[in-house]
Amino acid sequence: MADAPESTGTVSDAVRGNWVDRLAPPWSRPYLRLSRADRPIGTWLLLLPCWWSALLAGVATGGPSWWLAWVMAGCGIGAWLMRGAGCTWNDITDRNFDGRVARTASRPIPSGQVSVTQAAAWMCLQAVLALGILLTFPPLAIAMGIGSLALVCIYPFAKRFTWWPQIFLGLAFNWGALLGWVAVTGSFHPALLLLYLGGICWTIFYDTIYAHQDKEDDALIGVKSTARLFGANTARYLQYFIIGTLTLLAVAVIWALVPQTNILALVVAICGVWAMGWHMAWQLRQLDIDDGDTCLRLFRSNRDAGLIPGLFLAVALLV
Repeated sequence: MADAPESTGTVSDAVRGNWVDRLAPPWSRPYLRLSRADRPIGTWLLLLPCWWSALLAGVATGGPSWWLAWVMAGCGIGAWLMRGAGCTWNDITDRNFDGRVARTASRPIPSGQVSVTQAAAWMCLQAVLALGILLTFPPLAIAMGIGSLALVCIYPFAKRFTWWPQIFLGLAFNWGALLGWVAVTGSFHPALLLLYLGGICWTIFYDTIYAHQDKEDDALIGVKSTARLFGANTARYLQYFIIGTLTLLAVAVIWALVPQTNILALVVAICGVWAMGWHMAWQLRQLDIDDGDTCLRLFRSNRDAGLIPGLFLAVALLV
C-alpha cells in the first residue's frame, strides 16, 4: 500500500521531466495531471485507430485532400480532449481505489490537489470543447461520436465486475477505428468492424502488460484484470491477441481497399500491418511480468507499434 503523497508532488508514473512539471503554471498542473497531459501515451493510443481509419478512407477514395487533413487534425485535438475528459471521469470514479494503490495514490484527487467538484467541472469543459470539434464532421460521425460516451462512462466500473476490463477499454479506445472513415467519407463500410475488433485485440495486448504493474495491489483490494486472470501464462495468451490483431487488421485493409485502389497501395498497407506484428512480437520477447519498469516501458512502446501501420497507410496514400 502507498504512503500518502505530498499534495504538490508529481504523479508517480508520469514521464520524468515532462512539460507539465517543468513549464505549466502551478495552478494548472493538477488539472493537466487529471488529463494525463504528463503521460501522453494514452492520447496516442486513443488517436491512432482514428488515424488508421481516416487514412484507410483516404487511400480507398483516391488520395490526400484538405478534408482528410482536417479530419486528421480534428481527431488529434479531439483525442487529447476526450482522453483528458475520460481520464478525469476515471479518477473521479476510482478515487477510493487510487488512494490504496502505490502507483496511483499520487494522482490529483486522492492526493488532495483538487476536489471532486473541481475535477467534474474540468471534465465537462474538456467534453464541451471536444464536442465543438465533433460538430464539424458529417452527421453520421457526430452521432457515432456522441454514442461513444456510453462506453467511456462504463469503463471505470468494468474492473469491479469482470476479469476482462481490458475489453471495455478496447471498446472505448478504438471507437475511432469506426469514426475516422465516417468522418472522411460520411458513410460506413463494414470493413471498419474488423478494424475495430483488431484494435480491441491490440488494446487487450498492451493493457494486460500495463496491468501487471498493479497486480499485487489489485489482488489486495479486489480489482480484476486480465493480468491477474492470465497470471504466469500471460505470454502465451498475448500471442493469441497478436494473431487476432494482425489477422483482423489485414482482412479489414484488404476488404476496404479491394477493388477501390491499386495493388501497390494495397501491398504497402498490408506491409504496415505485418511490421506492427513484428513490433508486438518484440515486446513479447522483452516482457517480464514481474518487472514493473519493463511493463511500463513496453506499454509506452505501443505508440510506435501503432504508428507503424499509420505511416505505411500514409505512404499508400501517395502511391
